[in-house]
Amino acid sequence: MKGQAVQNGRIEPVLTTELGMLFQADCIAVLPTLAAESVDTVFADPPFNLKKRYGSRTTDDHPEERYISWCREWVEECVRVIRPGGAIFIYNLPKWNIRLGAFLDGLGLEFRHWIAVEQKNCLPIPGRLYPAHYSLIYYTKGKPRRFQRIRTPIETCRHCGGEIRDYGGHRSAMNPNGVNLKDVWTDIPPVRHPKFKPKTRTANVLSTKVLERIVEMSTRPGDVVLDPFGGSGTTYAVCEQKQRRWIGIEIESPDATKARLRGEIVNHQNDDYVEEATCHSRCSANSAPNPGLLTA
Repeated sequence: MKGQAVQNGRIEPVLTTELGMLFQADCIAVLPTLAAESVDTVFADPPFNLKKRYGSRTTDDHPEERYISWCREWVEECVRVIRPGGAIFIYNLPKWNIRLGAFLDGLGLEFRHWIAVEQKNCLPIPGRLYPAHYSLIYYTKGKPRRFQRIRTPIETCRHCGGEIRDYGGHRSAMNPNGVNLKDVWTDIPPVRHPKFKPKTRTANVLSTKVLERIVEMSTRPGDVVLDPFGGSGTTYAVCEQKQRRWIGIEIESPDATKARLRGEIVNHQNDDYVEEATCHSRCSANSAPNPGLLTA
């Protein structure tokens, strides 16, 4: 994957806020400069090797083994910077995440979940089942230091408004805040309408609902989130809204991220309920990642 030249041998952020910083460079160049065990959660949504055009600095067409080798390179660096008990989420095709999950197993991480994110806008593949989900694998570096329970509303029929599921006479005992979040997410809307994506972004955009769940599930205010494939800046905007510190890397133009951080992009509706968890470690929600502290 081609990268951007770094001036004077030093990588500087092209954008900073009170909570985060964005580097416009190849993640392979930036990740080794981050200090070990300095990040609480990593979310990675890399190119899927589907021959898509993301920009002049990105190549999305590699032989399979070259692609996997490249993924292992950045995954290993991401694992290095995660604190003990921290989390990593990788969003990719099942075909690739099977192998990346095995790689994480080999690095000694603890498997938590394979989350199926339903997507019904894929094209049929001759001779195969209809591909209707993307994979989100969730691992932690040992026992998770953060895990907040998320509840989703009880599903109702969009026509009659009645509840879809029969709870066998135990409906009155249900938690009024909803049911436990499952590892199959069927409620993630596609990002089609212009108000949900930057005008400068022609490639796919991930729903804010996915990132809100990841951030709420695995971090508390003040924790540090790393996204090495920033894309349109969805992760960074959610971190700003949720008072998480963040480190971003994007090899292409930062214009889409800037637009999102200016509030020009609308979030998808999210009716999740997050149960409050006790924070056992010191939080510093008003402290942004400092390059001098987070770089080796």
